[in-house]
Amino acid sequence: MLRYSEISRKVAEWWRYCSRDVWYDTRRTFRVNLVKTINLSVKSFFNTDLQSQACAMTFRTLLAVVPALALLFAIGRGFGLQNLMEDELLSLFPSQRQAVEYALNFVDSYLSQSSEGLFVGIGLVFLLWTLISLMGNIEDTFNKIWGVGRGRSFGRKIIDYTAMLLILPVVMVCAGGINIMLSNTLRSLLDFEFLTPVVSIILELFSMVLTWMFFTLVYILIPNTKVKFVHALVSGVFAGSGFLILQWVFVSGQMYVARYNAIYGTFSFLPLMLIWLQLTYVIVFAGAVICYSSQNIFVHNFSDAIQNMSSSYYARLVIAVGALIVQRFIKDCGATTVPYMSREYNMPPKLVTRICDKMVDVGILSLTEIDPKKEIKGYQPAFDPTNLTVGGMFDRLDRSGSADFIPGFKDNFPGVVSSYGIIKRKEAEITDRMLLSEIEINLK
Repeated sequence: MLRYSEISRKVAEWWRYCSRDVWYDTRRTFRVNLVKTINLSVKSFFNTDLQSQACAMTFRTLLAVVPALALLFAIGRGFGLQNLMEDELLSLFPSQRQAVEYALNFVDSYLSQSSEGLFVGIGLVFLLWTLISLMGNIEDTFNKIWGVGRGRSFGRKIIDYTAMLLILPVVMVCAGGINIMLSNTLRSLLDFEFLTPVVSIILELFSMVLTWMFFTLVYILIPNTKVKFVHALVSGVFAGSGFLILQWVFVSGQMYVARYNAIYGTFSFLPLMLIWLQLTYVIVFAGAVICYSSQNIFVHNFSDAIQNMSSSYYARLVIAVGALIVQRFIKDCGATTVPYMSREYNMPPKLVTRICDKMVDVGILSLTEIDPKKEIKGYQPAFDPTNLTVGGMFDRLDRSGSADFIPGFKDNFPGVVSSYGIIKRKEAEITDRMLLSEIEINLK
């Protein structure tokens, strides 16, 4: 019983740390970062209701599947890889050959109706518009995961999505051609029967790497924000591996669809494809959540404490941020960045950004670019900081925002107005003599 109680206590402590206390741990070790990433990923996945988003995207993709295949096959024909693409599609649905051939007939009809010898005109415009709408819905989901309030403008959507839809199929088709060339080259160079398994393993690894890089590019290009390559690569490996496992399970399970054929007939292809599409979107969105979480784990430090923060502690943080920026500027350290304040003083980036942006709005600070190429920005005083006092700073902050909008408030509560004025005058007698440049802080 004592051993059981000890184990229960340790499990409870571990669960409390992983679920809550980890956000108060400012260490940046691999273990702490991993726990924070998993914690934030799970919360974000369920808070954004991505399973419902995957269902909605499955429906939209079903409407765009014929135009998408048409674009892919139109480019594949230009490279002479149409037969290869058909064989690859048939290999994914070994027991649904009739349904796949039926779908390919739709694609051929679409291409023939959209062109007269050349794939141009109204057919091309309609095809691109269908796919651009689908890409726009995917971007909206990615932006929701990243907390980006504004998506691409209409003009950027046309340009960026058209480039993606023209480049990615070419990359996929070329990858298939490279795979064939590599296969033939390896088999000609290593023409030994005992090396056949080695060649197969090399080709499988090459295909796996291409899949990883495809998903990595998806996580970099689609969100309307800057995504670091390292985090996109980790998520690309996760999503690519999950997609390959799902593909293997789906292909391997085709032998069991005979029972569905007896019930649905040729339509057994449809529910299987819907399930595959939905699970694929779940994997893609889960990878996007991991990408966001791994890049933004420090933004969510002390998140529970921030929601319940007292007004007095918030005021102290405002003074600390203002004094730090002013004194670094006076000592010719330049503009101060949010990552610097978060790294050196363990202050939550989201809270520091909120304080600094508020000071920018009232004219105390100004935002300046430190490194335009890396999109690094910092904060510095908007005027001569040597005369900026604590009282002057809070006076500007207090006067910002809406006020005096309740009709008859002054008449109904005259004592409140006068007493508040007395309190502010008493505070001003002290704070107006406190210069931010003279407040003692530990500059790092």
